[in-house]
Amino acid sequence: MHNNPPNDTSRPPRGTFWEWPHFPGTAHDPDSGIPEELYNELVRYAKYASGAYQVMCPRPMGNTLVTQFTDIITATQGFIARDDTRKEFVVSFRGSREIASAIIDTSLVLSPLRGPGLPRDTDAHVHTGFLYAFRSVGGRVLDVLREQFEKCPLYDVAVSGHSLGGAIACIAALSIRTTFPDAALRLFTFGQPRTGDHSFAELVETVIGIDNIFRGVHSFDGVPTMIPTRLGYRHHATEYWQFAEPCSRCVGGEDPEGSASIPSTGINLPHMVYFEQPIASDPTVCI
Repeated sequence: MHNNPPNDTSRPPRGTFWEWPHFPGTAHDPDSGIPEELYNELVRYAKYASGAYQVMCPRPMGNTLVTQFTDIITATQGFIARDDTRKEFVVSFRGSREIASAIIDTSLVLSPLRGPGLPRDTDAHVHTGFLYAFRSVGGRVLDVLREQFEKCPLYDVAVSGHSLGGAIACIAALSIRTTFPDAALRLFTFGQPRTGDHSFAELVETVIGIDNIFRGVHSFDGVPTMIPTRLGYRHHATEYWQFAEPCSRCVGGEDPEGSASIPSTGINLPHMVYFEQPIASDPTVCI
């Protein structure tokens, strides 16, 4: 399993130029919310998710860039980084600035879960557009990781993504975990829309493990609930919600006291700020 992270600067001190807007009730208090160490991890991987939006990210969070990948047809983009201090690979996927159209167009139809590295014996179904985006880069991601594991066989893997990138990251994490079962893996998503049906949510929770899944939702971000459950979709665990209280861990995938309790208002300001990070707007996460 992943070792406890060392003290670092993943969460910059308040009062520096990295200070970003807070919403009412979202400032973290470790005495009543999640532990400070976990909060710092959410900050760290929110930065990785933000970095995936940059056209070039030569040093993701100051670490080695293994490769950047882009598919022109699906506009799927991301990178694989190697952190030799923490001994982990980080796979990060970019979201879309046209997330609304990506979610609600004809790709909203659920399709059987099929693609590079994905489990074969399952009746799980996922959003057709999200699956198509994953397929366009999934084979390359697995090939690069395979090469990296030959050099660093004991490294862990973290998969990250924001918005549409969070949905792709979820599918990719399932593929990576299935292909490399001996590697410890964690999944961090931010503003992830519902990605698949009940069977898919259960599969993600079983294969990756609910304690290895960190699905961040910022206050009343409307994207996570934009796709309604009445269409057969369901969120997977584990949600970490920043709203009326300090960031707290929710129960299950559709906790009635979590973000699912708030009707979707679509894309809004909370969708673009996660754990103090301005998503897609901070190039310093790439140097």
